[in-house]
Amino acid sequence: MRLNADGKEWGQVVDWREDPEQELGELSDLFDVTEEQEWQERALCAQTDPEAFFPEKGGSTREAKRICQGCEVKDECLEYALAHDERFGIWGGLSERERRKLKKRAV
Repeated sequence: MRLNADGKEWGQVVDWREDPEQELGELSDLFDVTEEQEWQERALCAQTDPEAFFPEKGGSTREAKRICQGCEVKDECLEYALAHDERFGIWGGLSERERRKLKKRAV
């Protein structure tokens, strides 16, 4: 039997209190997962091939940007990418380079 640093057996389930959010404390307040999931579920990219939104270096972004143009949550998507410093992929119709330029102009 192998024990971890806490003296518990590896793979042993740690007991949570009755309210897991109480265990997480302030961390659970930092993220409103339900709000994020709502717009992400309505996003057109969730209904298409994700590879179009993460092209290889030098690959075309045209198809992903075309899909973004008709997406009802394009603004929420871009806002999320800017707030979370997403460094890869097409978010809100913009590439990483375009988002960097947008951030620089805002400063």
